Amino acid sequence: MRILLIAQAVVAVLLSVSILLQNREAGLGSAFGGDFGGYYTKRGMEKFLLYATAVLALAFLVLAVVNVRLSLV
Repeated sequence: MRILLIAQAVVAVLLSVSILLQNREAGLGSAFGGDFGGYYTKRGMEKFLLYATAVLALAFLVLAVVNVRLSLV
């Protein structure tokens, strides 16, 4: 039970970091001086952060449900 709480805390921190690393307006490339403007596809690190955020959010949700279920037993 305690290991699940620790795992949920670690996932929460990683999820927060992955969300904060994303830049909504211009993408990660503009942080280093490249502003392409307009529409473009996500590549490289941006794509990885997008998928990592989705996986971490799902893991957080599953851990939260499991923790609640185990606390009711």
